[in-house]
Amino acid sequence: MREQKGHLVDQEVDFAADEQLVSTTDLRGVITYANDNFCRVAGYSRAELVGQHHNMVRHPDMPKAAFADLWGKLKQGQPWRGMVKNRCQDGRYYWVYASVNPNFRNGRVVAYTSIRRKPARSKINDTIAHIAALKCCGEA
Repeated sequence: MREQKGHLVDQEVDFAADEQLVSTTDLRGVITYANDNFCRVAGYSRAELVGQHHNMVRHPDMPKAAFADLWGKLKQGQPWRGMVKNRCQDGRYYWVYASVNPNFRNGRVVAYTSIRRKPARSKINDTIAHIAALKCCGEA
């Protein structure tokens, strides 16, 4: 379970607005399922993703607080929604609006499913400005 380190390329990967990037993880965030769209956009094969921690696609521009908030909600059995900048295997990036939900079985959380869609450009621009403001204030 390692965070993918490597070069970054300042080039956004685009994908269709009607595509969903779907993954499922165990309670520790290890990927147990990745759909074809997620694999293609992130630039990984399914075999490269499954068994790895989901943070392998985490882009370093994303504030750690966003993921602390995500995990805090999930561990309370609540869904989380928000904008995320992810890193592709080749160093490029892609933006998503993520909806992450706990999966319950017999009243207990047993996994998490993330369904990600292409956000509106205005939402991306708002998020970029918000992240820049956090970095400016030392909060990112």
